[in-house]
Amino acid sequence: MEKFTGFPARMQFTPVPNVFFSNLLPQIGDIAELKTTLQVLAMLYRQRGYPRFVPYHQLLASKSLMSSLSGPAAPPEQSLRNALEMATRRGTLLSLAIERDGATEDIYFLNDEPSRQAIAKIQKGELKLPVVESRQATDTSPEETPDIFNLYEQNVGMLTPMIAEELREVEKLYPQTWIKDAIKEAVAANKRNWRYIAAILERWATEGKESGTYRRDSKRQADPDKYIKGKYGHMVQR
Repeated sequence: MEKFTGFPARMQFTPVPNVFFSNLLPQIGDIAELKTTLQVLAMLYRQRGYPRFVPYHQLLASKSLMSSLSGPAAPPEQSLRNALEMATRRGTLLSLAIERDGATEDIYFLNDEPSRQAIAKIQKGELKLPVVESRQATDTSPEETPDIFNLYEQNVGMLTPMIAEELREVEKLYPQTWIKDAIKEAVAANKRNWRYIAAILERWATEGKESGTYRRDSKRQADPDKYIKGKYGHMVQR
């Protein structure tokens, strides 16, 4: 067995619902079901948009998952199928069969209220799923272009579950270029904290932003305390 070298100084976190540990974990006796359930949770967390689901082919394409399911008992593909069936029977996941490339494929949702509502709307024809083929494989590469989560982690600090949730929320409110520019401006001003970044975004939303500067008064850009002095100063930690 190859020894794990340890966790890096800076890393991302995937939130897991508390009820998983209190209710589900004591019930799961199959290691393949446990690994698959955790992989689905991680994939769903990294997704954007609505509804969130994981197609079977993306799980099959996950090298880390399929490698972990390899064993003498059954081929990894069969272990994956069995694990998904157990997780669905247990009620952890919800499955829905869709047509893809002329064939039927199962997609998997977390069994929570938003997913239950989404499935009901899909079955009634009230909600159309995004094109499954356009969704990227979910095994991430270190060489991948940094998104706002990586940018925050690399330049501001550790990406805690709370900060990750804040970033997910601001993604719904502001263009991604704004968020990246706000992080870069906070770093340039040596104000490396989330509240300062949030204050930048809120002020841009109020006063306008053009090419990374305010339309109203670009001369104030040189003052790193401009977000502390203004309306949103109470939000910023010095």
